[in-house]
Amino acid sequence: MFSFYKLSRPALALIILLPGCWSKNKDQGKLPVLGYREIVAKEVDGKKVIDTVYHTIAYFEFVDQDSGMVTNETFSGKIYVADFFFTSCRTICPVMKTQMLRVYNVIQDMPDVAILSHTIDPEHDTIALLHDFADRLGVSSDKWHFVTGEQDKIYDIAQTSYFATAMVDKSEPDGFIHSGAFLLIDKHRRIRGKYDGTVEEDVNRLIKDIQRLRLESLPN
Repeated sequence: MFSFYKLSRPALALIILLPGCWSKNKDQGKLPVLGYREIVAKEVDGKKVIDTVYHTIAYFEFVDQDSGMVTNETFSGKIYVADFFFTSCRTICPVMKTQMLRVYNVIQDMPDVAILSHTIDPEHDTIALLHDFADRLGVSSDKWHFVTGEQDKIYDIAQTSYFATAMVDKSEPDGFIHSGAFLLIDKHRRIRGKYDGTVEEDVNRLIKDIQRLRLESLPN
């Protein structure tokens, strides 16, 4: 489990610095919301109201393997699993894709769940190459988007929105370093789980948590 905290002006927010509250969710078995959060006082109809503001995934625009524009709106009303990879990776990516295929197969009959994989090597990973990569995996873009875009924007959203590592590192065998994490994002663009995409047991937990998150989003 991980926690991130954002400092803000004391007059506007009270920052919660209680990591233990995140490691054990007590709200009827719901998954925790990961990242920083702020308790903000505001006025509604002349009354003081206390509200919790959670970290959310920033706005993005990328292009997928079918040349379709992929933005936050693509996942409106959906849960999705995000990760970072590149097609020429010879280290953890093959294992990650094998594990993500397990997730893909499970969500086939879940219209409100999708997958978003970002290449961290957009210069090499063209749309055509991503299309071929998806074809070889036997997956379709309506459920699993392989996206490319400007490298700086990909790295920025990895690090500041998903809290995942993605960078050039010439000392590495393939010239890049990236996180092996799978991130579970809810219908409000909040991070609800982080899993090691190279470990089968952790991916098993992700699959179960997708079901938990779907049940959570059902009306009472």
